[in-house]
Amino acid sequence: MTDALAWLDATAQADLVRRGELTPTELVDAAIARIEARNPGLNAVITPLFDSARAVAAGPLPDGPFRGVPFLLKDAVAHSAGDPYHCGMRVLKDVGWVAAADTTLVARYRAAGFVIVGKTNLPELALSTTTEPLAYGPTHNPWDLDHSPGGSSGGSGAAVASGMVAVAHGNDMGGSIRIPASECGLVGLKPTRARSSLGPDFGEFWAISTHEHVLTRSVRDTAAVLDATAGMAPGDPYTAPPPSRPFADEVGADPGRLRIGFRTRRRGSDDDSHPDCVAAVIETARLLESLGHHVEATEIPALDDPALDDAIGGTFSVFVARDLDRWSAALGRTIDPSELEPFNAQMAESGRTITAAHYVWALERANDYCRALAPWWRVDPGARGSGDEGFDILVTPQITIPPPRLGVCGPLSEDAQRWETQNAIAAFTIPFNITGQPAMSVPLHWNDAGLPIGVQLVGAYGREDVLLRLAAQLESARPWADRHPPAFA
Repeated sequence: MTDALAWLDATAQADLVRRGELTPTELVDAAIARIEARNPGLNAVITPLFDSARAVAAGPLPDGPFRGVPFLLKDAVAHSAGDPYHCGMRVLKDVGWVAAADTTLVARYRAAGFVIVGKTNLPELALSTTTEPLAYGPTHNPWDLDHSPGGSSGGSGAAVASGMVAVAHGNDMGGSIRIPASECGLVGLKPTRARSSLGPDFGEFWAISTHEHVLTRSVRDTAAVLDATAGMAPGDPYTAPPPSRPFADEVGADPGRLRIGFRTRRRGSDDDSHPDCVAAVIETARLLESLGHHVEATEIPALDDPALDDAIGGTFSVFVARDLDRWSAALGRTIDPSELEPFNAQMAESGRTITAAHYVWALERANDYCRALAPWWRVDPGARGSGDEGFDILVTPQITIPPPRLGVCGPLSEDAQRWETQNAIAAFTIPFNITGQPAMSVPLHWNDAGLPIGVQLVGAYGREDVLLRLAAQLESARPWADRHPPAFA
């Protein structure tokens, strides 16, 4: 039964429990067996929580939509009461730091019926496009163990892609859900900013850049988990526009005839994306056209606006410096930058040179970027009130190169090589962390080496509904459910 369950999505697993064909304990025991068998070669799960998971599965469990379904939690931002919480940091691992309480999001996962069976690996402070922390060692891509699974939610991506669990938590500050989804052959939605709560710890984390959701193997799981977790909590500074109906109802709904633009040229560069990534977009454009959509190449000059670089340059190093101060206060001693990985130490020290006025200017530049880019999308997809102006969806490479080998972007790699590769990986992801728009990686292409090459769909602010309709249409037209890494299939 363990192998039979490995490739069922979370919706199907929950249905087995609902019909009485399996118990939550049986589901959890099967997932634990798969983790024990598969994790040694992948290093995706860094904190097993097997004893507590078995106790929770024995009940009573909330009667939520995912009652009894095993779940993995990324070891950053969202934390669970009484469990280790290290954010990829050696200093927190060495002191055995434990979270005191559930975050709002984790409480919602529990209310949905999920059973947390472990915590997943990530780069230190979630600040990399690969998952190779010195604290826990590299996570391997299930499709080729010599390659990266992406970052920063790489542990979650590898776990879902290898069949350990059907769904795992991730967060996305610059592409950290979508990059692992692309590199591991999964569905990865970065929702609209503030679609779910960052409470009670934060109203915003890393200013406007942080978004939380999951990595899955099916569009319906992505939609249903969003229904279970979306919505503001008391004290949140703002929230995303409410959906007109449940997100799950969008799966299988007719998207209508959409106006879709695509681009493969790297943002801020005259260079095109790698041929494998270009091929993925061109094939997707042809598929979309065959499904009846209007599809055309587009440039979107606003995507290249240097305001984005100003915003990133004036904020991200400050975020790292603040993280260091926050954890120093929690530990009751000053964490020296030398206790961080070299790149993060440089970022923290750089952050301390940025004045408050410059930081506020950088946030203003982020707003400039949003104002320039957002009008490319129609908020009302399919509307023709203003002629044919405006698009409904943008299609881009999710990353502009195939999944790199482990070590290329690792914490001890050569600086120039790391910068070049990380910039290539995040070229099309980070713009939409700044704008807050929903963006989604879908697994529509594999290259000749057998590595997944994701395609990104980007919608207007607040329009996850349109993304989910279109992604489900693509999933039906070109199914990926039966594609699994050969070593784990």
